[in-house]
Amino acid sequence: MHLLVAMRRLRELFRHQDPHPASHAEKLISTAGGFVGILLVLLVSSRVLDFHGAALVVASMGASAVLLFATPHSALSQPWALLGGHLISAAIGVTCAQVLPNPVYAGAVAVALSIGAMHYLRCIHPPGGATALVAVLGGEPVRALGYGFLVTPVLANVIIILIVAVAANYPFPWRRYPHWLSEPKGGQDEKCVIAHSDLVYALSEIDSFIDVSEEDLLRIYHMAVRHTHIPSQADAA
Repeated sequence: MHLLVAMRRLRELFRHQDPHPASHAEKLISTAGGFVGILLVLLVSSRVLDFHGAALVVASMGASAVLLFATPHSALSQPWALLGGHLISAAIGVTCAQVLPNPVYAGAVAVALSIGAMHYLRCIHPPGGATALVAVLGGEPVRALGYGFLVTPVLANVIIILIVAVAANYPFPWRRYPHWLSEPKGGQDEKCVIAHSDLVYALSEIDSFIDVSEEDLLRIYHMAVRHTHIPSQADAA
């Protein structure tokens, strides 16, 4: 009996629909952008580090590629989050590697401090934690670079993948990257009954990082209001 229930729940899990489905074109654009971005990043990193060190660095950039190309509208994907998240975490990681002799403790402290720093500096970028860890556990090639690790390969990789992300997303108006470059038009004609102060209060009451901007929330609100004003086929008949 319990086995049948478990199998039924497993089937329901795999049948679960994506609450935010994307078109095939959207998925292909994300795939192509990720390929070009990581290819260029890997070429640059392999010239500075050996293949092992390059693979470790590119691993964190691979996570950034998912954010930049699959979720370009996300607050976690924006340029300051990308730049600040990686560079600040890299600086913390190098410092911890030099100050703390035990790499186990140094790695844990580096990631923890990176999370706190990204919170306070408003540049939360999850792959930054991996960059901090690479700065500690990347081996002798990374250790030999010292704080030069921030410039090459980290900063170089960030600039490369940022340029690719802007170029790959720019031709498509619905892919707003960076967020301020191509603000969506339309859906702002209806009177908004939600005051700015009320929205700020609601977000602050959650007391947790929310991966959506205030502009996105208002856009969703306007689209929902506009949809309620569209008569259904039954009403039209």
